[in-house]
Amino acid sequence: MRRSWGTATLAALAIGTLGMTGGGDTATAAPSATEKGIGAAAVSALLAHPAAAQATDGTAFAVTDTVTDADGATHVRLDRSYRGLRVVGGDLVVHRGAAGTWRGVSRTLDDALTLTTAPAVAATAAASRTLAPAKATADIAGLRTEGKPELVVDSLGAEPRLAWEVTTHGTQADGTPSELATYVDARTGKVIRRVEGIHTADGSGQSLYSGTVPIQVTQSGSSYTLTDATRGNAKTTDMQNKEDSILCQIFRAGCTNGVAYTSTDTSFGTGSNANRESAAVDAHYGGAKTFDYFKLVHGRNGIFGNGTGAPSRVHYGNGYVNAFWDGSKMTYGDGDGTEFGPLVSLDVAGHEMSHGVTENTANLTYSGESGGLNEATSDIFGTMVEFYAANGNDPGDYLIGEEFDLASHSGFRRMDNPIADGSSPNCYSSNTKNLDVHYSSGVGNHFFYLLAEGSGAKTIGGTAHNSPTCNGSTVAGIGRDAAAKIWFRALTVYMTSGTTYAQARTATLSAASDLYGASSTQRAAVAAAWSAVSVG
Repeated sequence: MRRSWGTATLAALAIGTLGMTGGGDTATAAPSATEKGIGAAAVSALLAHPAAAQATDGTAFAVTDTVTDADGATHVRLDRSYRGLRVVGGDLVVHRGAAGTWRGVSRTLDDALTLTTAPAVAATAAASRTLAPAKATADIAGLRTEGKPELVVDSLGAEPRLAWEVTTHGTQADGTPSELATYVDARTGKVIRRVEGIHTADGSGQSLYSGTVPIQVTQSGSSYTLTDATRGNAKTTDMQNKEDSILCQIFRAGCTNGVAYTSTDTSFGTGSNANRESAAVDAHYGGAKTFDYFKLVHGRNGIFGNGTGAPSRVHYGNGYVNAFWDGSKMTYGDGDGTEFGPLVSLDVAGHEMSHGVTENTANLTYSGESGGLNEATSDIFGTMVEFYAANGNDPGDYLIGEEFDLASHSGFRRMDNPIADGSSPNCYSSNTKNLDVHYSSGVGNHFFYLLAEGSGAKTIGGTAHNSPTCNGSTVAGIGRDAAAKIWFRALTVYMTSGTTYAQARTATLSAASDLYGASSTQRAAVAAAWSAVSVG
């Protein structure tokens, strides 16, 4: 039974550094004086509501992001520490009205932390436990630790626990780099869970998939490079079928961003895979469309929110059938050339770069239900980028990766009927949290499709869709643009790192109320769509 020490006094609570964080090793803009003021005021308001803060002696908060609505209401995202230790899953969002009125918090942590911070298991023992043979790491070659284990408070389980976070690197069976965070109970030495830090798309000029497309290039002397100065100097480079070195994976040293593409004119690619520039054109174009989508539709200044462009690397490895986001850049494989072509299609570009948006906002943990929501978010926005681009060669649909699926063009996943892939559930159950995140995303994908398009049969993007419901209901869609705005606001304003499907329902209902009103058709549709996928 959890023991409570009661409400802490305000004087006993520390206020963390008012800093703004970004993604990976990408530079971030310093917070403005206004943002600092909003952040400080939010922390002060939080400390005035200790029950909402769930804080005890030794708790500190650090501002990581601020969102200001058009009416002046603010939403400030905070990280939590406890007695100097980072609290995994302890993040929260403070909501205040335009006049500074208290509107509450969004958080996953249910109760104040009261645990001891003295470990019974040494860091070296935790590292050894992490490297011990296990089913979860059997397919990772060259598994090795990086740096020293970090003592943290893991609050994402049924009970908060003192844990060692051990980071390992290696190579997954399909060639994808692995950056695994393993949490080892600092009292018992047992492995609590493992979270993969490399986020992938399962599978999955003159471009390969989008035809002749406009791209931004930059002149350098007498030649041009695939550098988009209008979108944060995003660069697209050629990895020349090489992979990241072990030195790069472990120490982030000696890394290569590939070789720059250069041309004596402003034209790149031929539309054929025989020309190495063609896949680069797809990646460059997809990156630009994703940047524009978030900026022009949702008002977010690029992936990181600070105008910085996200680099893209193509032709990674040999026969690599995947693509991944590593916290700072995109990397695309060439596929196997038989069943799958290069994974540089519009929806994959949008999918992977949306991982960056998630990482720099709610930072949904990449395991359990929050991991499924993380993947669903990328499928949702990858699909929305495809619709936004309005490219006749790759029309918007709700299939994921259909363009590089050379065998059937049916893609790896579909959002109208996720179970069609044999693994992604249409309906929520108590087992959803135990599935691979690429499959547990099916519940979120199905919800979004029903919210946007409704149930039943229809043709979208030249593809037949027929979406059932789990409760036998008929759902009327509100349109994909409204659905996406609701999801984006829920992600950036209400979701936190440990958000579950039940909490995502609450978050999207709050977002719909904010955008369209508490009695709106849109809010009612959100409730109906969640019920239709058994999230009630």
